[in-house]
Amino acid sequence: MNRLFANGTVHATQSGKGPFLFLFHSLLSDRASFDAVVPRLSQSFRVVVPELPGFGGSQAGLAAVADRMAEALTDAAGGDDVFVLGNGYGGFIALQMAVRHPDLATKLILADCGAAFSEEGRAAFRNMAAASQAKGLSAITDVAMRRLFAPEFQIQHPDLMRDRREAFLRTDPDVFRAACDALAELDLRPELTKVKVPVLVLVGEHDEATPPPMSRELAAGLPHAHLKIIPGCAHVPQLQSPEVFLEAIGDFLPAL
Repeated sequence: MNRLFANGTVHATQSGKGPFLFLFHSLLSDRASFDAVVPRLSQSFRVVVPELPGFGGSQAGLAAVADRMAEALTDAAGGDDVFVLGNGYGGFIALQMAVRHPDLATKLILADCGAAFSEEGRAAFRNMAAASQAKGLSAITDVAMRRLFAPEFQIQHPDLMRDRREAFLRTDPDVFRAACDALAELDLRPELTKVKVPVLVLVGEHDEATPPPMSRELAAGLPHAHLKIIPGCAHVPQLQSPEVFLEAIGDFLPAL
């Protein structure tokens, strides 16, 4: 069913029963990127998949989005246990939320993100923002898909890739550029010790958007973190290998 949180500013779908589990989507994708894993997760959790602000509602910076999602979690769980899984951009939002609201989430899963990008990574975001400004999102669709999926996977799954391209092109261009600019400047490394809850850090072995060294640095900087590298996957493992992804998180989430 559809739900509204945070005074009607956060649109989400909700399914299942049990403890709340929020899923935050990537910048280069949308909430449908979790469709393959929601049915299984809904057997054990009340799964909420929001449209991150700017992707289905108002535009906001990273800190403001994190605060808005914290409000949504508070609305939903009312102080009960709530688990958060973020992928890519959604992982950065979940991490910033945990820094700014350290007592809110019970556990975090941060998939394919980090605390800060290398200079090369920062330049990639600036270049995507500039190209989309000059030529539109269609000019960087191939680049965006390459950051999500390995070329071999794209060839083997043409229908999925067609769907993912269409989803990317529905992104608000202004929101995309603002998020790229924010990620290019982000550095949460000095604040990682504020995250007191257990964290599972996941990363696809072949992730080019947020390479494994970023996840290693993130896990090393968090007080209570464990790192898992998902073999054969890139930036969105829940889409590429749903069963492998579910297995990777199974020991961390209760009753899964």
